[in-house]
Amino acid sequence: MNTTIRSSREGRVAVVELNRPEAMNAVDTVLRRELLTALDEVARDPDIGAVVLCGQGKAFCSGADLKAAAANPDTSVRRTARTLLHDFQPILETITRLDKPVIAAVNGAAVGVGMSLVLACDLVVMDQNAFLMSPFVNIGLMPDGGAAWFLTRRLGYARAFELMAEGEKLRADRCLELGLANRVVAPDTLRENALQWASKLAAQAPLALALTKRLARLSMSANLSDSLTLEAEFQTFLASTSDAREAIAAFAEKRTPNFKGS
Repeated sequence: MNTTIRSSREGRVAVVELNRPEAMNAVDTVLRRELLTALDEVARDPDIGAVVLCGQGKAFCSGADLKAAAANPDTSVRRTARTLLHDFQPILETITRLDKPVIAAVNGAAVGVGMSLVLACDLVVMDQNAFLMSPFVNIGLMPDGGAAWFLTRRLGYARAFELMAEGEKLRADRCLELGLANRVVAPDTLRENALQWASKLAAQAPLALALTKRLARLSMSANLSDSLTLEAEFQTFLASTSDAREAIAAFAEKRTPNFKGS
């Protein structure tokens, strides 16, 4: 039974909630393991069409649990590499590769690896009091958890480097301005807004949504020619699906399509 992750269902939407409010959802060994397990379960469930990732309590995620790290007698450099490559990397890659849209619903602080979790998601809703922050340089470290990769691709080199080098706190309105957030809402409407958006996406054709996400992700590093080749391949497949035929029939009959993911 999960203790640091709370998973629930709202129709075809999976809600995956970081559940260490007493520690501002700081990421420890147990949370890392249980979050990856929860995401793997979502990935395997064909009845889930979209995911909301959120945090219980006053923060989305305050980053890695430094108290737990300080109490760990293994302070070797090897442990740092192991944590990044074997614990955090699978979580971030699972979110980006999941064939379902993932919406981050950000309340309060999303700091360090908490910010990376947000940036790994496909869409971001922040409450007006929320903020992102990568303060690593302030403690003699560099941003990790893929922060440099995510920020550079979203903002370009100069702006991304500025934010990381200065460890600036990015409040919700600034995130919206920069394009790091899609929506900013009142704190008491955050969960409802994220769930409504996820439910709308979950009603779309699953295969079309999955391949749209996949192509968009691949296009960040592919050249135009390769992207167009993948587009043709994906579109040819989608045109042969039952969902495509259902959508055409529904349009002709002026009704809502009933997608099956086939």
